[in-house]
Amino acid sequence: MSLKKISMQKTVLILLIVITIIAFYSFDFAHYLSFSYLKENQLQFNDYFQDHPFLVSISFFVIYIISVAFSIPGATLLTLIGGAVFGFIWGLIVISFASSIGATLAFLVSRFLLRDSIQNRFGSHLERLNKGIEKEGAFYLFTLRLVPIFPFFLVNLVMGLTPLKTGTYYWVSQLGMLAGTAVYVNAGTQLAQLESASGILSLPIIISFTLLGLFPFIAKKIISILQANQVYKGIKKPKVFDRNIVVIGAGAAGLVTSYIAAAVKAKVTLIEKHKMGGDCLNTGCVPSKALIRSAKFKSHLERAKEFGFEETQANFDFKEIMQRVKRVISQVEPHDSIERYTSLGVECLQGEATITSPFSVEVNGRSLTTKNIVIATGARPFVPPLEGIEEVGYLTSDNLWDLPVLPKRFLILGGGPIGCELAQSFARLGSQVILVERNARIMKREDPEVSDIVQSRFLQDGIDLRLQHQAQKFAIIDGHKTLICSNDQGEAISIVFDELLIALGRKANVSGFGLENLDIPLSKQGTIEVNEYLQTKYPNIYACGDVAGPYQFTHTAAHQAWYASVNSLFRGFKAFKADYSVIPWATFTDPEVARVGLNELEADEQNIAYEMSRFDIDDLDRAIADEEAHGFIKVLTVPGKDKILGVTIVGEHAGDLIAEYVLAMRHGIGINKILSTIHIYPTLAEANKYVAGQWKQAHKPEKIISWLEKFHQWRRS
Repeated sequence: MSLKKISMQKTVLILLIVITIIAFYSFDFAHYLSFSYLKENQLQFNDYFQDHPFLVSISFFVIYIISVAFSIPGATLLTLIGGAVFGFIWGLIVISFASSIGATLAFLVSRFLLRDSIQNRFGSHLERLNKGIEKEGAFYLFTLRLVPIFPFFLVNLVMGLTPLKTGTYYWVSQLGMLAGTAVYVNAGTQLAQLESASGILSLPIIISFTLLGLFPFIAKKIISILQANQVYKGIKKPKVFDRNIVVIGAGAAGLVTSYIAAAVKAKVTLIEKHKMGGDCLNTGCVPSKALIRSAKFKSHLERAKEFGFEETQANFDFKEIMQRVKRVISQVEPHDSIERYTSLGVECLQGEATITSPFSVEVNGRSLTTKNIVIATGARPFVPPLEGIEEVGYLTSDNLWDLPVLPKRFLILGGGPIGCELAQSFARLGSQVILVERNARIMKREDPEVSDIVQSRFLQDGIDLRLQHQAQKFAIIDGHKTLICSNDQGEAISIVFDELLIALGRKANVSGFGLENLDIPLSKQGTIEVNEYLQTKYPNIYACGDVAGPYQFTHTAAHQAWYASVNSLFRGFKAFKADYSVIPWATFTDPEVARVGLNELEADEQNIAYEMSRFDIDDLDRAIADEEAHGFIKVLTVPGKDKILGVTIVGEHAGDLIAEYVLAMRHGIGINKILSTIHIYPTLAEANKYVAGQWKQAHKPEKIISWLEKFHQWRRS
């Protein structure tokens, strides 16, 4: 259906509602729904019903539905009339169905007129509410319906804005309103004894309904406790525990979990089978950034003329570059060492952990009893099951750092962050890099213009970009390692290479430590399935970091670790839902790409309205002085407001510049406040102020400025 037709239908419906309400008050229908009129004419109503039972029932049914559907005041009095005229049984049947149908129509009217605009405007803020309604909407609606002190017309309007299914809304309303309807219908049968409509809900009745409304929450809590106990059925629970927490995995998530537990004086044991620090320290963030720095330094030497130098040379040995990478790891290593964490109060054990029950973990032949278990086993590089891949051999981010010689022809599969960072670094160090990506562009989660800028720089760096190429198989042909792939035309392409790097994402480590013995379910993504509190099937077993998802960033793992640690230690007193509302990340290519919140691609996909403010960094004084005048800052805001929805930065030190926006979004600071904040001149951070200035320019008060122009003209005369 076209937008124009929908708009016309909405206009007609609004006019119909307005006309109905105007008619209601213009013809003083409110008088006929007054308590005094009802009491005065009760006998006439009864007599007419006796003479025309079917006509009265149908007419009353239709009037009641229209009244509720259009949220016209008077449903309470109509219910009393129904009780007085029809009696309790027939009155309850007629009114119960009429009120539920009318409520559902009001729900649909609200949904048709308002939901799209509300969801578009506040979609990011309503995301958690929508998920909660999708999961437990019937439960929440039922509790609201049980308590008549909540205006039912308001419930209809508000619930219409949510994703609750219409059928569910009807039957829950039918059931939930039954008790309240019965009270009013019964009061109608006793109309002669009533002094006023407000007298129906006495304090004892209100308290009774409130308790009735609380009952589902109490019942839900009891059920959750019973369900929690049910999963432990047949499992022997120790009377006394050796430890408060056993943490499996000493990566970012495990280290932070242990740190927090030790800080609040809990007894915590951290088990790691390989190296402390996990992937980030040993094979991920730290070594890759060290390599990127060396490669970038070499690229600066090659740009010597831009900085006023006639000629420079960079003689290097690739082995020394890799030795520097390992030196950097060794310098950072003490931060994550057994010695440091032992000094903090964490018991650190080297060995393979096996979860033998929800309350015990075995390591090195010892069985440790524990109140809680936190799984932080991380992830590993995903390797596709392609024919011939084992024959040609491959590298991943795990073993790349042992590479003894710079590859001459270096094939990289994957155009995501890891593949892009390493492709550019090796190209700058002298490898002939061929990057194969099945999509039409690299970094597909970013806006297309971001991909274009990075791709342009890649081409300058000599990277052979093979976009829309799908890997089929590997083979050794005439003694050469070869990839057979197909391009977007379906043609078979052969690519010869010396070394292969697989950079196609990461797969959660969910096996080898007893998880399968407890039948703990996994998500569709292959991560451990956890609830909003990071609990698994067993309430005392938590998972955080890459093994839990949904994000695979070191800083997100640390963020989740706080929830896992606090929730496990203080479960029963207070629990916190993991908050993913403001998650930043960066890809450390040159130029860097950093982002927090929505970009235009996501906003358009989610149909979220936004305004875009942009500042091109090539106009920034410090960037010009540094010969880094490229890139941009793009800020998305709520239309007509300065509330930030998301920020994308492309340029030098983008990963550092994004921090100001992360703070702003986390604490509800608008872009206008960034504009009024002093930034040091000349710095790259000034770009944040300038993009705020662009927003201000687009929202300047034209009428006031026009008036001020006249005012100053008058002052000059």
